[in-house]
Amino acid sequence: MTGRSHAPVVETVTAADVDALLAFWAIAGENDARPSDSASVVEALLRRDPDAVLVVRAEGRIVGTVIAGWDGWRAHLYRLAVHPDHRRQGIARALLDAAEARLRALGAGRFDAMVLEGNDLGASAWAARGYAPQPEWRRWVRSAR
Repeated sequence: MTGRSHAPVVETVTAADVDALLAFWAIAGENDARPSDSASVVEALLRRDPDAVLVVRAEGRIVGTVIAGWDGWRAHLYRLAVHPDHRRQGIARALLDAAEARLRALGAGRFDAMVLEGNDLGASAWAARGYAPQPEWRRWVRSAR
């Protein structure tokens, strides 16, 4: 993407993008209440599912991401993030169009999105897309370490 007049182009990341991806998430990601990301974890994801991480670039730099995870049963969307300098340009919409199409092609009948409580910007983006909180569910977590 080289300007506001061009539609965002969605690509998948490669192992060569891992450092840039981590640097991008440090700027644009919602990093509260989550374990620190590491290159080894992202590389493991890419080995398991090379098409899971979708990005948009501007002038060669990552400016938007989403992870479209599929475990064979459920479709999960994580890490929707757009660089603050590139918001309101259709990047999140393009990423979600591509992510949902990918997951639908794999057999998904429903998508879920992980959104941190208190992330009002993220919540409004997901709501605009037609997603809504599911009050009868609560996420329970435990460290694997």
